[in-house]
Amino acid sequence: MGTYESIQSFKVTLRVSLSSAMKQRHLALLLLCGLLMVIHPAMAWSAREINPEIKDIIVTTSDVDLLLFATVKNGFTQEMIKDVQAGMPIVFTYKLELLKTSPHWLDKSLVETAVTHTLTYDATSKKYQVRFSNQPKLVETTSDLDEAKRLMTELNGVKVIALSRLIPDAPYAIQFKVVLKKGSLPLGMQKVLPFSSLWNFETDWRTIEFRY
Repeated sequence: MGTYESIQSFKVTLRVSLSSAMKQRHLALLLLCGLLMVIHPAMAWSAREINPEIKDIIVTTSDVDLLLFATVKNGFTQEMIKDVQAGMPIVFTYKLELLKTSPHWLDKSLVETAVTHTLTYDATSKKYQVRFSNQPKLVETTSDLDEAKRLMTELNGVKVIALSRLIPDAPYAIQFKVVLKKGSLPLGMQKVLPFSSLWNFETDWRTIEFRY
């Protein structure tokens, strides 16, 4: 009788223990689901904030050249702003390739080039400077951060190719992407400015098809 009661007691204890463990597991799952519900929107928002993308792409012509216009959205993060204000140059590299397309033969590359916009900050004057590789003599200076960001993220009428090199009504395509990264510090400044954060962003390739 004592043995039977012990067995029954063991069954009850085991049942209670299992029930308690299941309750703890369910509670843990509920807490995890709740945590994911809180974190997920923040993660999604963060991704939208740091993932740059190309918008407002326009291919047009002047009297003599094919021109490209574009805008980069979500081009800056707070980390990038802190770095540039601490003395680190920021470089946006606009990479593009012009192709003469063909449904029967391999596409022919006509132009492959890159344009850079470089942002620096002078802590003494509290002004930003933006330089453009396709306009070496042009330096835009502003104390307005939003204006500096606009200058960095807008590609305004970059000359792609002379119209004289294009065939009327022929099919063409421009492949286009933007790479955002830290620039090079002057010699010796690496030891003065300790940058522990690492970042490097780029957009996906975009293809714009058109006929001249």
